[in-house]
Amino acid sequence: MLPRSAREQLLGQRGLMVWFTGLSGSGKSTIALGVERELHSRGILCRILDGDNIRAGINAGLGFSAEDRRENIRRIAEVGKLFVDTGVVTLAAFVSPTNEYRQMARDIIGADDFFEIFVSTPLEECERRDVKGLYARARRGEVKDFTGISAPFEVPEHPALTIDTSRQPLEVSVRQVVELIEAAMPHVKT
Repeated sequence: MLPRSAREQLLGQRGLMVWFTGLSGSGKSTIALGVERELHSRGILCRILDGDNIRAGINAGLGFSAEDRRENIRRIAEVGKLFVDTGVVTLAAFVSPTNEYRQMARDIIGADDFFEIFVSTPLEECERRDVKGLYARARRGEVKDFTGISAPFEVPEHPALTIDTSRQPLEVSVRQVVELIEAAMPHVKT
């Protein structure tokens, strides 16, 4: 197999993982989509992994028990590592509610390639944005173990970046993440 360096040289970029964590509705996927568009416009190959494309495919058989949530994150990290090792900037947008889960992902991917972004948008704002009504259902007891309501969310201990989408526009959040990526990838195409 070709070494990672050969694939990165072919692409002219470094593979890395940007792992967005935060409550449902915090803005993880929205920021990731903006970052993807900006990187694409700069000629940087990027891939988003989020609940929509992972739970419908590779993790379709998993539920939301503690064991299934852990396995969900483990599989995401393993798939992410394949992208990173191919030289792709990979954006993962998952609640990933515990420091243990995020550390497991970091260990699988490799600490040098893992950049954790804490989307710290307050619970009240996340509930206000909830178009699917999940928070309301969780508050009524209809959704069991819902992170932020009936299941805990552990604040990241040392994120590379913290973003509160209730306090700044999307463009600023996207720019902050892109700047983080650029700093980690000095030979970025522009």
